[in-house]
Amino acid sequence: MTVLDDTRSIAEAAAETGLSTHALRYYERSGLMLTPVERASSSHRRYTDADISWVRFLTRLRSTGMPIAVIRRYTDLVRRGDATVAERRALLSAHRDVVRARLADVTASLAAIDHKIHLYDTEIAAS
Repeated sequence: MTVLDDTRSIAEAAAETGLSTHALRYYERSGLMLTPVERASSSHRRYTDADISWVRFLTRLRSTGMPIAVIRRYTDLVRRGDATVAERRALLSAHRDVVRARLADVTASLAAIDHKIHLYDTEIAAS
């Protein structure tokens, strides 16, 4: 981040968000940014704190398996303002249900792995 302003270059934004510059450009091209990314007079992208915060949230949604099309729908709802709060809540609530089901499956798998490790520990201790 430069001392003179509070925006970041695409490389700085990539480093801060953990995404590649390619991914940031993809998010922009795919209509996933809330507002157009600012451009410096040199036409280079400049990311604001709000952009970084939004990208981090998108990253969380992607890491939970939310499809890009659904993220795009959510982004569109956010852009449309307060009249869409109930619809946004419903979208996130439905996705939370999917994530919770996936988490339950992973938890059950972890329990099976833990059980098998315990069996091996018992066998090793008896040797």
